[in-house]
Amino acid sequence: MKKLVTLVVVFTLLVSCQTVRVSQDYALDANFTNYKTYAYFKAGIDEANISELDKKRILRAIDTEMAAKGFVKSDNPDMMVSIFTDSKERVDVFNNWGWGFGGGWGWGFGGGWGGWGNNVSRVTEGVLYIDLIDARKKELIWQGVGTAPLKSTPEQKVERTNKIVKEILNQYPPMPKG
Repeated sequence: MKKLVTLVVVFTLLVSCQTVRVSQDYALDANFTNYKTYAYFKAGIDEANISELDKKRILRAIDTEMAAKGFVKSDNPDMMVSIFTDSKERVDVFNNWGWGFGGGWGWGFGGGWGGWGNNVSRVTEGVLYIDLIDARKKELIWQGVGTAPLKSTPEQKVERTNKIVKEILNQYPPMPKG
């Protein structure tokens, strides 16, 4: 029983510490210093397959991060912001095995193997794509993607959404190599 409790505690800590995984892609020929203003690409935002509450959370988080980067919302923007969402089930399999020795008073000495078996963890993860589109050329110039386990309470959703958006937009603008 003690091993089971320890295993549950370790597993809970691993799941609760899961971080946001991010990546980016961008047009190599884009001059990102030319972009100072933004607006939302309404058609793209309307197509996002999530609740209106989640859309508002995402857009507020994007506004906060864009303002922190010095961007200004505009009716005549340099770039358009669009989002796309997805979800997937992540399955992790943990193989458990171990060994140990025991001893005590008297004639005994013991040892052995223990804790055999597999544990399977299933977590639903949300995927958020943030697309930045050159408003004049109507071309995608940058895309950031963030993946993280979904949360259930409204407070947790706000916190997780802010973290995902921040992690994604921390990659923008892309840093030149060299």
